[in-house]
Amino acid sequence: MTIDGFTTCLWFDGQAEEAAHHYLSIFKNSQLGDIARYNEAGPGTPGEVMAVEFVLNGQKFMGLNGGPEFKFNEAVSFQVRCADQEEVDYYWERLTDGGEEGPCGWLKDRYGVSWQVFPAELLGLVGDSDPAKAKRATEAMFRMKKIDLAAIRRAHAGEE
Repeated sequence: MTIDGFTTCLWFDGQAEEAAHHYLSIFKNSQLGDIARYNEAGPGTPGEVMAVEFVLNGQKFMGLNGGPEFKFNEAVSFQVRCADQEEVDYYWERLTDGGEEGPCGWLKDRYGVSWQVFPAELLGLVGDSDPAKAKRATEAMFRMKKIDLAAIRRAHAGEE
C-alpha cells in the first residue's frame, strides 16, 4: 500500500533546489515542500541540500542532489498538454530558456530534463480517422520544433 501515491524523483548534480524554484516560477498551482540537508553521515557536505520536494500542477516531484553519475535523457519526458497556442508559447519560452529546442514539440530545459509541449488538439489532428488529413497534419508537425497549431490546422484542412 502506498501512503500518498507516486512521486517522480529527478537526479541532479547539485542543482535540485535551484531547479525546483525554476519550475515553481513556471507552473502555476505549484508549491515547495520539505528540504532535506546532508548531515555528518554524508555522503554530501553537511548543510547542503540533499533533496527537495515540490509539486507542479498536482504532480509530486523530489529533486535529489545525487552527484554527476547520472544524466537526464529523452527516454523519460514530461508532457505539458496545453489548451491553446498561447499556453504552448508560454511554456515553450520558459522551458527552453537556457535549454534547447527539439523536434515536434520536444525540448530540453536548462537542466537537461526533456519535455513535450503541445496543444491537446494536436492528437486529434494527427490521429484523424481520415488518413489524408492525418498525414498532412503529421507531416506539418514533423517540420516544426515548437508546435504551431494554426499551421497544423491548415495542413490538416489541405490549405497548405
